[in-house]
Amino acid sequence: MTELKIDIAGLLKLPRGIYEPLGPDPLALISSSSGHILLGRPDQENPVILSGILEEGAIPDLLSYFNMFRKTGILSIQFAGGTKALYFQQGEIVFATSTLASEDLGEIMFSLGKIEQAVLQELRPLVNEYTTLGKLLVERGAVTPKDLWLAARSQVENIVYNLFSAPSGGFYFQVRAIEQEQILRLSMSTQNLIMEGLRRLDEKALFMRKIISLDYYPMETGKEAIDLSQSEARLMQSIQTGQETAQQLFRKLGMREFEGMRILYGLLEKKLLRMEDTPTTEIEGELGQILATYNNLFKVVTARVAKVTPKFPQEVAQSLRELPQPYSFVLRDVELREDGSLDGHRIVANLEGLEEGDKKKLLADSLCEVAFIETMALRRDLDAEQARPLIARVQEVTTRVRELVGRNG
Repeated sequence: MTELKIDIAGLLKLPRGIYEPLGPDPLALISSSSGHILLGRPDQENPVILSGILEEGAIPDLLSYFNMFRKTGILSIQFAGGTKALYFQQGEIVFATSTLASEDLGEIMFSLGKIEQAVLQELRPLVNEYTTLGKLLVERGAVTPKDLWLAARSQVENIVYNLFSAPSGGFYFQVRAIEQEQILRLSMSTQNLIMEGLRRLDEKALFMRKIISLDYYPMETGKEAIDLSQSEARLMQSIQTGQETAQQLFRKLGMREFEGMRILYGLLEKKLLRMEDTPTTEIEGELGQILATYNNLFKVVTARVAKVTPKFPQEVAQSLRELPQPYSFVLRDVELREDGSLDGHRIVANLEGLEEGDKKKLLADSLCEVAFIETMALRRDLDAEQARPLIARVQEVTTRVRELVGRNG
């Protein structure tokens, strides 16, 4: 949330990203108190008629309001990580969009096992206001029109259902006609979407008590499997004990996340599976060698710097979330462990679908970027004599890994 201050002369300076879209037309004072001020243009063609703070758990009431009064327009909901928009036609939700990375159409198609990350990396730079990712995927033969349609519907449904567990944020509703030819209309009524969203929220909380995390590894218990449903049998047959996370299994089978969670929960209830936080085997090959080399370095640096700056691990974790592409792609959702090492299996999963040489290069470059971030902390928090040997080690590790990648790339 952006903090703004009113100076002693009563002036409020707005960031460029806020005042430029507003334009030069005058704003009317709609309401104010000691805790808020609301400015707007109620007489414009597409006025904002409602805005406020969205507290956790308030989504059902908000959607019911627009449904009950048969509103037509766009509800925009702003979170720290992005924005969602729900399109209402006479009170019914007919479409939804999102800027959240996890709800991107490409990521949805990847999660369903329809495309590989290498295809996404190749096509994303070609996307513009005239050419969508979906159009490029169909034209290149990467997916069929039917696959695209099903993924788009899944995307819209996910955007709506994920709202029910979303954090607090801000919202505003703008009256606007909906151009029917530009939307993928949902088949469920708003009231049914609300009931389904609440049901999923309750059931997901129940499922996660046993699943713990979708980054955990389902492992067979050895108990005899009898009277399984077709979906349960498919999941059991696909499990290579300790080798794939729950998320990876869902993708391999083309299962939507919620459906996969429901099936996995049933198998855990029957005690046919158990969840483990680490795989049974180490990462093999040169990727494993690169990860092990850097992780050993990160452990040493963390142990030394954390003695001086206890919040150092949190600083590194925050830096991981702010990395630019392509490093953010490689380190997406990667956990920083307490000892300073990174979850290598999550990284390998992020690299899935790329050519082997590209995997090694991207991995080496991304871990080098993390090492650079930690080097800056070394210079900042330690005196020169303490920092010098650690910086030399960072340089030595980086050189050794680059030689490995260059020799075998």
